[in-house]
Amino acid sequence: MNETTSNGWPELYPAIDLRGGHVVRLRQGDYADETVYGDDPAAVASAFADAGSPWIHVVDLDAAKSGDPVNRPVVAAIASAVDGRARVQTGGGVRTLDDARQLADAGVARVVMGSAAVRDPALVEQASQVVRVAVGLDHRDGEIAVHGWTQGSGLQLEAAYGLFPTADVFVITDIGRDGMLAGPDLDGLARSAATAGAPVIASGGVATLDDVTALAAIDGLAGIITGKALYEGRFTVPDALAVLASARRAAGERSS
Repeated sequence: MNETTSNGWPELYPAIDLRGGHVVRLRQGDYADETVYGDDPAAVASAFADAGSPWIHVVDLDAAKSGDPVNRPVVAAIASAVDGRARVQTGGGVRTLDDARQLADAGVARVVMGSAAVRDPALVEQASQVVRVAVGLDHRDGEIAVHGWTQGSGLQLEAAYGLFPTADVFVITDIGRDGMLAGPDLDGLARSAATAGAPVIASGGVATLDDVTALAAIDGLAGIITGKALYEGRFTVPDALAVLASARRAAGERSS
């Protein structure tokens, strides 16, 4: 079952990446190149929800690399902190049906499956029976990367979409742009939105409000994940929400 925004407009997904219980960001997925932004992820999530964000995007970096869900209590705390105000989408180490079930029980609205989905596409169909599933397609130059972005899979992005007919959304991350504040891959995301067969959420490279505006103009884009730009003070959640609302109004005026 697919869930898009009203009139197909993208929603904002402020990102919280977890490592050792802290809020961090990596550059290009490099675990040796980490910046710590906070030690109270639930408070960070609550602040995003207070600012009006409809979603919180959470990644358990430890679980993504090792498979050990050490941050799962933190994910549960985040879901509890924003309950009734924002929904939580979480990934990183979601490798089994039981993982998906436990996260759903913890209050997560949608789980992101990446490496496990690529290894066993049937798992997405099974997990979709208990919780909405986003398939995370993280790529370097079009090749899907797995195991916390440490290995190439040999699978090309364009070939992956048809493997997951029950995916609620696809989360497309250009690893080369992640954490770099270099701008999103607008052309690639437009192609994905046109061909994926399910709504696409953009991840990686969002640096400015102009980037948000440009992404909002992509037909069929369902969401925009942004992390480092928020933590570095490039813009705020209310700023981004205002830009999305303005783009929505402008489009409505043009079509009326």
